[in-house]
Amino acid sequence: MTPRMKKTTSPAEAGQILSAVRRKGLSTGFVPTMGGLHEGHLSLVRMSLARSDYTVVSIFVNPKQFGEGEDFDRYPRAAERDSELLEELGCDLLFVPAAGSLYSDADRTSVSVSSLGDHLCGAARPGHFDGVLLVVAKLLNITRPDHAFFGQKDAQQAVIIQRMAADLDFPVRIFLGPTVREEDGLAMSSRNRYLSAAERAAAPKMRAGLLAAAEAIEKGERDASALKKIVIAGMAAGGFEIDYVEVVDGRTMQPIAEASGTVLLAAAGKMGSTRMIDNIAMKVGPEGAGETLLEFPGWSRYER
Repeated sequence: MTPRMKKTTSPAEAGQILSAVRRKGLSTGFVPTMGGLHEGHLSLVRMSLARSDYTVVSIFVNPKQFGEGEDFDRYPRAAERDSELLEELGCDLLFVPAAGSLYSDADRTSVSVSSLGDHLCGAARPGHFDGVLLVVAKLLNITRPDHAFFGQKDAQQAVIIQRMAADLDFPVRIFLGPTVREEDGLAMSSRNRYLSAAERAAAPKMRAGLLAAAEAIEKGERDASALKKIVIAGMAAGGFEIDYVEVVDGRTMQPIAEASGTVLLAAAGKMGSTRMIDNIAMKVGPEGAGETLLEFPGWSRYER
């Protein structure tokens, strides 16, 4: 039987395929990934399949978003397995560009969103979000989807991409899917495979600390310093080398003194040599608090 899923490494061919799809009046969904696919990625593909007539997934380990000394060379790559998973799921097009087809030594253009990337991972990884935005802008221009799908685990990244898409009038609706977790609460990540058995057993302590802080909010705690101490204690119990623990406004990504409105409890740290991140997003108001997704459709100028 002829495989249903098409595959291409060419940006031009990907654009041509998707232009033909649009001429048929079909809606398109796009899931950008760096490969090493797990259930978190696949949940986003399912979201696209449910909402769109035609789904394209890209796999590209983007060198522009890795800093000096980071894990670009050893980042998990599993091309054959990824392709099989996507085909079984019903993906329509797999786009796997090479770095040389997206970037040139002659390039002079950069993309950045001011203030949203100043804290959290932006402070810890200088230049990271500029690299993310550049490749996402390129991929959105190549694929021109109606819908694009990102995960809440990378909440700051998702908010920055939403802002870029709105500011630059990309005709796309950005959707955010919930973080997919292992049975013990650990957020799924391609980097989890770096963990030793002992590190893997301790890694859920980050999530435990965040949950303890969320519970404190539900019980009435609003002081950000107190909430941060709760998360830090949980991470310390797991042996994390803490990168940051912050309480920020979920729309601006700026630190706040008291939990109110849309709040992001965010943490990052190293377990051994593996950098890990997680977060909880909450609506905090007079009536109480509850976990929510960080999707702000009002920032998009194109509601589809």
